[in-house]
Amino acid sequence: MQRLVPFALALLLFQHHEDHGQFGTVHFTNSCSAAVQGGFARGMALLHSFEFGPAIDAFQAANDADPSCGIALWGVGLAQWGNPFAIGGRPTAELQAGRATVQHAIAVGAKTTRERDFISAVGALYANFETVDQQTRMVAYRRAMEHVAATYPGDPEAAAFYALALAAAANPADKTYADQLKAGAMLEKLWAAQPEHPGLAHYIIHSYDVPALAPQAIEAARRYAAIAPDSPHALHMPSHTFTRLGYWEDSIQTNIRAAAAAHKAGITYEELHATDYEVYAYLQTGRDTDARRLMESVPGILASAGTGARGGAAPGNAGAYATAAIPARYALERSAWADAERLDIHRGAYAYTEAITWFARALGAARNGDLAVAKDAADQLRKNVDRLIDEKEPYWAEQVSIQKLGASAWIALAENRTDEAVARMREAADREDRTDKSPITPGPLAPARELLGEMLLELKRPKDALVEFKKTMAKEPNRFRSVAGAARAASQSGDRAAARQYYAQLLKICEKADTPGRPDLQAARAATAR
Repeated sequence: MQRLVPFALALLLFQHHEDHGQFGTVHFTNSCSAAVQGGFARGMALLHSFEFGPAIDAFQAANDADPSCGIALWGVGLAQWGNPFAIGGRPTAELQAGRATVQHAIAVGAKTTRERDFISAVGALYANFETVDQQTRMVAYRRAMEHVAATYPGDPEAAAFYALALAAAANPADKTYADQLKAGAMLEKLWAAQPEHPGLAHYIIHSYDVPALAPQAIEAARRYAAIAPDSPHALHMPSHTFTRLGYWEDSIQTNIRAAAAAHKAGITYEELHATDYEVYAYLQTGRDTDARRLMESVPGILASAGTGARGGAAPGNAGAYATAAIPARYALERSAWADAERLDIHRGAYAYTEAITWFARALGAARNGDLAVAKDAADQLRKNVDRLIDEKEPYWAEQVSIQKLGASAWIALAENRTDEAVARMREAADREDRTDKSPITPGPLAPARELLGEMLLELKRPKDALVEFKKTMAKEPNRFRSVAGAARAASQSGDRAAARQYYAQLLKICEKADTPGRPDLQAARAATAR
């Protein structure tokens, strides 16, 4: 009888939901010893909020305490993969470590076929990574999780991880969003039954993180931070939906909390990622002083980086992206063209983060009339594209190609090649519409279609410009420059009623803006006063 007591206790433990305090509630039935159930369950809650470093620690501790607990090594291996929505190849060292973990898990084994199926599935992410590209491996993992979910139809965790794989491996060029909609429908059903599960709310936000679907994520965005308030990523993630919908104050408030939590935990890249989203929201609301304050805090954030920098959801490239993007945004959003062309280049491991500054310099110099600087920056963008092609980064190669095309358009305009300028800018806008932004960023540094609208305004074609601003606002609602551009275009077209409407919208967006603020804000106050 004494040998049966631990087994009975183990059964009792994983027949009940485990409460993980401030990280939500997750139940993953497993065959590990009763002594490690609490730690394993905590690892699951952390994993579902992409708190990868602490999750690895929790799973590794479970395996150390119970060496036969192979499913804990599955958790380590999946956490080592990192954020599944991170576009861009993983470093070789990380892939080698993940594959070694999976091999260890297979060697340890698991006491149930179900657990062995989970372990086998995660192996697809690392299998033959030297010769098989990342997207192919992600699709293989999605298929493996589809098999697991179908084999165990009553297993909510299998369904949740399958839905996550569907959303993460979705083709960004598929504008029907079939995979995202399928994933979202599965997750919503699961969430209704488990309202305190952190992963379900989290993955709903990710599944609907495109302009056309973002309204469907609003309930999850409102709830997720309350489900897992001790997770920096759970505090940040709602701002993905808020940004898509132009809910700037909501984005600011949740990212203030997220950045503070990440700073406290020493998760530097997550802090920088939240800060980038916060700066973006400040700039859309005309709060340039607050944006500048955060921009000036970035060197201090980088200086405080410790060994836990990689522990959160944001990978290293997210930190590099934010570091380059924040000063570039601050210059471009404010039309500070001279500042943009003097930005320091953030050289490093990622060609697409280096390209951020070259694009800002090219655009700033072209609009400031310094064509030599603009052409040099555009040539550097070409080199970044070539490098990304060589590195087999097709998504980022296309994004930087769009930036290069936009830069060349404004150079052509400065050289009075107006037809060529408009044609290039329109091509850039069309290509940008066919893809979508990476979750690494709240939005393009300067949406290509918005730039097309501004170019048409400069060419005294306000009616054509208004068309482009309206299209931009449909995709990027409540953007300061698009709303202000629409107001100017309507005014120059003689439609004073529409101009007043857009100016009123701008003032509503900018209720907390600096005073007197940017010229467009001053014009809005004057127009509405009249």
